[in-house]
Amino acid sequence: MSEVRLRGFGWRHAGRRAWAVRDVDLHIRHGERVLLLGPSGAGKSTLLAALAGLLPEDSGESEGTIEIDGLDPRKARESVGILFQDPQTQLVMARSGDDVAFGLENRGVSANDIWPRVSDVLDRVGFPYPINRPTSALSGGEAQRLALAGALALRPGLMLLDEPTANLDPTGAELIREAVSRSTGPDTTLIIVEHRVAEALALVDRVVILEAGGGVRADGAPEVIFAAYGDKLAEDGVWVPGFSTPPIRATSKSTTDFVRAEHIAVTGRLAPVSIRAGAGEVVAVTGPNGAGKSTLALLLGGLTAPDSGRIEAFGDRKPPHRWRAATLTQRIGSVFQNPEHQFVTSRVADELALGPRRVGRSPQEIRRTVDELLERLRLTRLAEANPYTLSGGEARRLSVATALATAPKLLILDEPTFGQDRRTWRELVDLLAVLRAQGHGIVAVTHDDAFVRTLADRTVPLGEPAPEPLPRRLRP
Repeated sequence: MSEVRLRGFGWRHAGRRAWAVRDVDLHIRHGERVLLLGPSGAGKSTLLAALAGLLPEDSGESEGTIEIDGLDPRKARESVGILFQDPQTQLVMARSGDDVAFGLENRGVSANDIWPRVSDVLDRVGFPYPINRPTSALSGGEAQRLALAGALALRPGLMLLDEPTANLDPTGAELIREAVSRSTGPDTTLIIVEHRVAEALALVDRVVILEAGGGVRADGAPEVIFAAYGDKLAEDGVWVPGFSTPPIRATSKSTTDFVRAEHIAVTGRLAPVSIRAGAGEVVAVTGPNGAGKSTLALLLGGLTAPDSGRIEAFGDRKPPHRWRAATLTQRIGSVFQNPEHQFVTSRVADELALGPRRVGRSPQEIRRTVDELLERLRLTRLAEANPYTLSGGEARRLSVATALATAPKLLILDEPTFGQDRRTWRELVDLLAVLRAQGHGIVAVTHDDAFVRTLADRTVPLGEPAPEPLPRRLRP
């Protein structure tokens, strides 16, 4: 078991004016199970990174103290396990069993003890394959369970979970929560960051709310916190249980297609699927992890070619993957599942200016576009920040903004709302509704049921039969 103490703790990333987290006073006793809440940008992920000892001294400025069992977290790493949103950031070996054994070997665990511990922890998290299963063949939920097994194999006294189900379908997310519940007993202190509160409540006995401007707003038992602060928390953007969102419907029906794909497939990644998307509509692509949703997004975005089938878009005889880069960015904007995969500059403002500059916009147009997008997506205060220092929710909003910067008529969005608090989620949904009303087409790959209910005009489920595209005219 591990005990956590923070006294006036704060951290500011190098090159940033604003503190990522500040004035945190917190005491978490041995064996407590804590849900850490707060609006996007309140510093939740930064706080977990600090507890895991993952903030090097030369990467920012700290104040106050943070201790795990009386030690600086950088000296207590062997007692801490962490699970991130994206399991691919933690898997390092080609075979599943080797990946779990990797950390044990680094810790000097004897060879006789390693494999019994690997087998035991894989059983506890419900990993469904033998130890020689290639990690490259795992679905998102399976990879997340494997990453969890790797963290638990080290028998940490403190387990940190940073939105571990954000990229998973509902079934995969439930399996991860069951695995956490089954695998972390009274000897493990648990701290969870999770925007979707209702799903995490069964795992915790305490809720801590961080203020966006610094400090702790509330701390106590879940039922006490939500009874006393529920309305205010919902107003401030926290996903409080019981607060629903009304649907936003299109004002007209789409009659022309921007893109039409017929029986496109990628061997081993996407079974044949047909899909269309047109002006003034939002099409949601749903389905379980491993069904090929992200692969479909890459195909529709012109970023890769199908092995079979065909894609037509904007009346062009060439498929999108054969267009010139400038043509592609003016017609189709893509947002990847992992925002950091598309950032190429060291400043938020430069990231937004890159697309317009590449398509030949004037300096005045570029400046106007950058300022407008910073304002619309609540990123103005981060204009000078390095994109890689943003919170998950901020990085997602930046990735959406970069896709909008060249004003493409068709947007392909892979999990556009993950990592958002209630307020920024609503702002993103409202922005997409405005774009739909202006005649843009939107294809959104999503596990977010609230997004589908609120905004989608049509749903294309993968992993089960999908409707054939209607024989409509393709819009140039």
